[in-house]
Amino acid sequence: MRVRVLYHDHCFDGAASAAFFSRFVRDKFYPSADFAYTGMMHTPAQTWDETVFDGDVNAIVDFKYAPSERLTWWFDHHQSAFLTPEDAEQFRSAQKPWHFFDPNIRSCTKFIAQVAAEKFGFQAPDLKELVEWADIVDGAQYRDAQEAVDIALPATKLVLVIEGAKGSDIVHHIIRLMQRERLEAIANDTKVQQLFQPLYEQHLKTKELIRQVSHYDRGVVFFDLVDHGLEGYNKFIPYYLHPESVYTVSVLIASFRTKISVGSNPWVQGELKHNLASICERYGGGGHSRVGAISLPPGAVDEARRVAAEIVAELRA
Repeated sequence: MRVRVLYHDHCFDGAASAAFFSRFVRDKFYPSADFAYTGMMHTPAQTWDETVFDGDVNAIVDFKYAPSERLTWWFDHHQSAFLTPEDAEQFRSAQKPWHFFDPNIRSCTKFIAQVAAEKFGFQAPDLKELVEWADIVDGAQYRDAQEAVDIALPATKLVLVIEGAKGSDIVHHIIRLMQRERLEAIANDTKVQQLFQPLYEQHLKTKELIRQVSHYDRGVVFFDLVDHGLEGYNKFIPYYLHPESVYTVSVLIASFRTKISVGSNPWVQGELKHNLASICERYGGGGHSRVGAISLPPGAVDEARRVAAEIVAELRA
């Protein structure tokens, strides 16, 4: 038997969700199964291809719902979990017993752990650290921006590698280790360390670059990384550099999309005026109330800059 697990790629919570889910269903349902992993990324005009569901059991964790009869398990916690209203209605009407959705929970890993315990009686005390750190990372519950940006703790080192690595091989390696190992042991793994060192050096350069190109005005930090060849950055750098800021908007490019990232300062007290997922949904994106993103086609730089400017103006107003 093969279990195919599709997860949010290059995301700590996505990897941790895949790891906890795998441990849960292997121990509870499929002890002799082979597990295969597919990382999913948000793309423009996203659709589901039925060929990705090639397992005897197919699961999606920490990613959008697929209205496929071949989908066995689904866990997600994003406000923008459905590609279409029809998908949302199909989920509600089908009421499949192994499909779970809660947009009010901070991390998908914690959501899976709670459902596994409450509905299936599954406990994994040795994965408590993994669940706690997935909740910290995905819920932006670091003590302060410096803890998130210094990259000194095992979990933050793994965040850097998972988010910054090219391809998914190392993420799959980490997912398999996460099912049994503590985070410190995983961070010290030889394959992980080989990638960590150059990624950390790039992180320091990126922090200095954002210091130079970011512009703060009326609560919003904006920067454009299109001309600098960066596909990503530590999302807490803007708040480390501009602790007075409330929101961040940035534009960057990757091989498969042009991306607008929209975030909020986790250390700002009180309720925020804007739901960032709702703003991003107007442009075909989505996310959570405090963080979201929009994916446009590759090369759509002018369009991305126009959209970013509109969002910046709305947030500053």
